[in-house]
Amino acid sequence: MREGTWLVWGLAIVAALETGWLAYPTVRRVVLSVEETPASRGHRVAAEIGCFACHGPEGGGGTKNPGSQEGEVPAFTEQTQMMYVKTTDDLREYILDGAPKRRREDPDYRARMEGAALRMPAYRGLVSARQVEDLVAYLRATSGQILPDEAKATRGGELALEYHCMSCHGPFGAGGVPNPGSFKGYIPGFWGDDYDELVRSDDELHQWIADGEIPRISQHPIGGYFFRRQAAKMPAYGKLLPPDDIEALEAYVEWIHAGAWKAKLN
Repeated sequence: MREGTWLVWGLAIVAALETGWLAYPTVRRVVLSVEETPASRGHRVAAEIGCFACHGPEGGGGTKNPGSQEGEVPAFTEQTQMMYVKTTDDLREYILDGAPKRRREDPDYRARMEGAALRMPAYRGLVSARQVEDLVAYLRATSGQILPDEAKATRGGELALEYHCMSCHGPFGAGGVPNPGSFKGYIPGFWGDDYDELVRSDDELHQWIADGEIPRISQHPIGGYFFRRQAAKMPAYGKLLPPDDIEALEAYVEWIHAGAWKAKLN
């Protein structure tokens, strides 16, 4: 076969591979799988068993519930859980039995629940022990109750809740939210291999938050192509927030990445 023919075939193969890579996000998800965490698994279970149908998109509440004391199904995000849940055992009982034993044995509580149009289902026998623990991890991660001890990082956590950072970056920064057109097909999290590749220094973390990009990625011949075509793009908060808030968000992301909080999920 002549040299020119080999070149044509080579270019055709490269074009076919590139087309397949871009056209089939399922293949990319298999080859470049997102880091699996209990919180991310719990989010998937919550979607599968219908939690968001009553608790609202991503657990944000808002579903009307005539006859209930609140008037709507409560959220389980942004510290709303604190009104109903005292311990992780309470969470397990809500999932398995519809409410903790102390509440189920309260006649007034039972009467209020019976008067409501929508009631919390009991999933005992319908979900596995691992699914329960994954749901608990997800609910704890999305509750807004787990905050760092250091003041600046705590302020960053409050800002992250206020600006709904986890709506894109996943429960407690676990990542995995779909992002069509991006290189891996999802929004990266705040720990694991994705983070280590995308954030190689404190300066790069600052650029991501303040500018919404880093030149190493946005100006790269391949990385820039995916960066420009991805559907969801990181906002440039440096144009919107004061420097102290940017520093607080940096401190919070660094605290999540360090991982000391993981023990608090139990």
